[in-house]
Amino acid sequence: MPLSPNRETFITCAVTGSGGTQDRSPHVPRSPAQIAESAIAAAKAGAAIVHCHVRDPETGAPSRDPALYREVTERIRDSDTDVVLNLTAGMGGDMVFGDVESPLPLKAQGTDMGGATDRMRHIADCLPEICTLDCGTMNFAEADYVMTNTPGMLRAMGGMMTKLGVKPEIEAFDTGHLWFAKQLVEEGTLAGPALVQLCMGVPWGAPDDLNTFLAMVNNVPADWTWSAFSLGRHQMPFVAASVLAGGNVRVGLEDNLWLGKGQLATNAQLVERAVTIIENLGSRVIGPDEVRAKLGLTKRAPVRVAA
Repeated sequence: MPLSPNRETFITCAVTGSGGTQDRSPHVPRSPAQIAESAIAAAKAGAAIVHCHVRDPETGAPSRDPALYREVTERIRDSDTDVVLNLTAGMGGDMVFGDVESPLPLKAQGTDMGGATDRMRHIADCLPEICTLDCGTMNFAEADYVMTNTPGMLRAMGGMMTKLGVKPEIEAFDTGHLWFAKQLVEEGTLAGPALVQLCMGVPWGAPDDLNTFLAMVNNVPADWTWSAFSLGRHQMPFVAASVLAGGNVRVGLEDNLWLGKGQLATNAQLVERAVTIIENLGSRVIGPDEVRAKLGLTKRAPVRVAA
């Protein structure tokens, strides 16, 4: 594979995620106001796209409350800082089984299974420019937890995204997810060329060694746009690896809490570090307007419910 660096790179900041990080760093935002504030700071630091989940403002637990998404959306769009909004649509496919001898019934704690329309409710309400589509089912590090996205569910949700005019960001955690993503485009459920996020090092998906990473990259169609990330201390090395392999980058507190040994990061600091790496590689960090032109996005104003 020839070395073909991406000379015009965009940064996505994954602002808070849904993992159990809320008590591990004071910088992980919980409330809609905190999430929006952190997203805006990341945009000012150089992120062209902000990828947002929402959390219960009191506990920090992951949430699918459409009102929380609406508040985050309006706060970001009402600010004087331009950024492309990317909302998750990955919630609502969580299955936690019982023990290995009695897997059913599913455990109530942690299980959150929604229908396609329910999982897409906040996307239809907020109309972000981008939303995620986790393109497969996989085991995570937890013993009995499965992230569930069946082919039927993905076709239904992908079709809804297409009809809404929201650009799907296909999240691929392994090569089979890319295989199915290409099928969705081939059959017309998703419009091509597609946008892909290569999710590396998430147990138990694709490991984040370079050979596996390049196998993932080589499975992305040449006319698609892709980004990549890895977790923890591998986040910044993958900024460099992604640029050198021709892609874009994702950083943020969803994937990594640390700026350095013993130094907890903010989202803005992680974006600033990524900007430095990208520019030191001889590439230019592009902004939201250039990303919109590249991906065929249309900037949207706040969408409000009449009083």
